[in-house]
Amino acid sequence: MRGKVETIVDNVLDRDFNSETPNQKWVTDVKEFAIENKKLYLSPTIDLFDRGVVSYTMSMSPNTALTNESLMRAYQGLRPGQAPLVHTDQRFQYQHVSWAGILAEHGARASMSRRGNCWDSAVAENFFGQLKSEMFYVESFTTVEDLMAAIDEYIHWYNHERSSSRLGGLAPMEYRNKTAKGDEPIYQLC
Repeated sequence: MRGKVETIVDNVLDRDFNSETPNQKWVTDVKEFAIENKKLYLSPTIDLFDRGVVSYTMSMSPNTALTNESLMRAYQGLRPGQAPLVHTDQRFQYQHVSWAGILAEHGARASMSRRGNCWDSAVAENFFGQLKSEMFYVESFTTVEDLMAAIDEYIHWYNHERSSSRLGGLAPMEYRNKTAKGDEPIYQLC
């Protein structure tokens, strides 16, 4: 569903990949995986607070439904009043009126990388690099369904078990639980 495309928004994030609290800044992107002459697309939403994947979707098509569903799933875990800055690249999915509508519905601000500048989306690109080097390149997949199951397992492991030196040796969910204020509900990562 290419449909009507809106204008490019400013790079509000401006490579400030740090976040003091959960759900203040999110980044998202789409990555293509080729297997058995087919393509699978992954769209994660990543919280810059702990680099945890707060939601994701997979599809055989990189359409707006793929990206919109990931964003809508991410919003399901927010407390009232939370409206993260959402940073993307300039893909057509993020310029689409449906994407802008979801952001507006939740009172969120959009931010977009400058054209052709991968450093503006470094956190998302880093996540994809880790996923590929720690799972995709070291396993063999005979079907798209096998790959989808492996991505599900990887994201759960990444959020709940994979230690990060940036988080003091904790996994994103461990870090989130350890640093949460006692009276705040914790957003459960995928």
